[in-house]
Amino acid sequence: MTAPDVASTDVTPADITPAGLPEPRLLIDGELRRAADGAQFPIEDPATGEIIGHAPDATDADTSAAIAAARRAFDSTGWASDPALRARCLRQLKTALDAGFEALRAIIIAEAGVPRLWTDGPQLRMPVDGLDYLVTLLDGYEWEQDLGLAAPLGVKTARRVCREAAGVVAAITPWNFPNQINLAKLGPALAAGCTVVLKPAPQTPWTGAELGRLIATQTDIPPGVVNVLTASRPGVGEALTADPRVDMISFTGSTATGRQVMAAAAPTLKNVFLELGGKSAAVVLDDYDVAAAAALTAFSVCVHAGQGCALTTRLIVPRARYGDAVAASAQAMRGVTVGDPADAGTVCGPVISAAQRDRVEAYLRSAAADGGRFACGGGRVAGRTAGYWIEPTVIAGLGSQARAAREEIFGPVLVVLPHDGDDDAVALANDSPYGLSGAVFGTDLPRAQAVAARIRAGTIGIIGGVWYSPDVPFGGYKQSGTGREMGVAGFEEYLEIKSIAVAAR
Repeated sequence: MTAPDVASTDVTPADITPAGLPEPRLLIDGELRRAADGAQFPIEDPATGEIIGHAPDATDADTSAAIAAARRAFDSTGWASDPALRARCLRQLKTALDAGFEALRAIIIAEAGVPRLWTDGPQLRMPVDGLDYLVTLLDGYEWEQDLGLAAPLGVKTARRVCREAAGVVAAITPWNFPNQINLAKLGPALAAGCTVVLKPAPQTPWTGAELGRLIATQTDIPPGVVNVLTASRPGVGEALTADPRVDMISFTGSTATGRQVMAAAAPTLKNVFLELGGKSAAVVLDDYDVAAAAALTAFSVCVHAGQGCALTTRLIVPRARYGDAVAASAQAMRGVTVGDPADAGTVCGPVISAAQRDRVEAYLRSAAADGGRFACGGGRVAGRTAGYWIEPTVIAGLGSQARAAREEIFGPVLVVLPHDGDDDAVALANDSPYGLSGAVFGTDLPRAQAVAARIRAGTIGIIGGVWYSPDVPFGGYKQSGTGREMGVAGFEEYLEIKSIAVAAR
């Protein structure tokens, strides 16, 4: 295992970040380096709007070099054929992430505005621990299946089915859950035997670069197996999706960008995994405590300022209890602690950028224009003159066809809609281009399960059940994406199937 001193990565004292770590570097073919032309781009703290560091802005040459390294490592080394090595390296990575946990926590709070509270869950602790699941899966995975003898076309034949690594993977990740999604792609791809070029979002480059640094300095992962490109230039992502040396694209982000990724990958017919947008519905049946369901749903929408694709941002409640649901949602949101992400008690921090704040505000204006009213919130957080802050907001009075009720807002905004019975509730939940997640609340469990079965979404929580876990597949129907992440299904996204037939003698 290599463990170079900080000085060996060409870092000067001026490069040290507030978290006490080296400034981000690209990882290409085992080497931590600056961009080929020396260019950098700023890393912004969304809570203050201040610049807290800089990251290398990868060039076309850097991108090509990273792809070439990944291609060579896959084609010319034993990585893809050595599951024992892969398991050992994943254990080393888990150890390194555990040792660097507090630094990683500081990074994600600083560059993503993630409240400290959520770093002990899905923003950091849970995805790090999820590597243990992959090691266990890898240790016991059956790479070959014997289909026995048969005589197709009269030829006595022994058949077997083999699973093998898909090849070079370009993993393109978003800014909202950077640690979780980086590891949800990198972990199973490495376990499967793939090599990877990871491109983190330009808003959160530091998180991805630190992962690369730990891989380079604290694991035996061979050079070229993992490459990390931080970049603000759009050409990097475009090159990854179009380059014929890349076998698979694993992308998480908006549905609009997902369409572009799929189109760019089409000429080379790459395998494409897409985890995209959502406008998920929480359905409350008429036998359930509407106020309790509304309060829980409203609180969940404030997680990381509503910047989660699977959050249930539509609350669909019995028409007779609509007013109660709106009031309970507003009361819950008023009680949410909005503030400094570094404070342990903060629930809702800032949105990621000025552009995202402006996007959310545009949806709030459209809601008002469509006849909606704000039961709470509806604008910027009072007293916050720096950074990008949106009040937790409940919108009532909208029809199901209003933009704010149909489109993904990605802010702490809940829309409450009325339903007229189970069939109408299901119809409303399904009246969406998305199908990522959902929830059902009801005291009659068989009835609630029957409603959940009719909702076309990839994950459903019933009466507060939590589906998020490293062994549970996650992904969506319709325009929420293709394929699954996590679980055995997520691991097998990174495998190809080869059938082998041998004439029996």
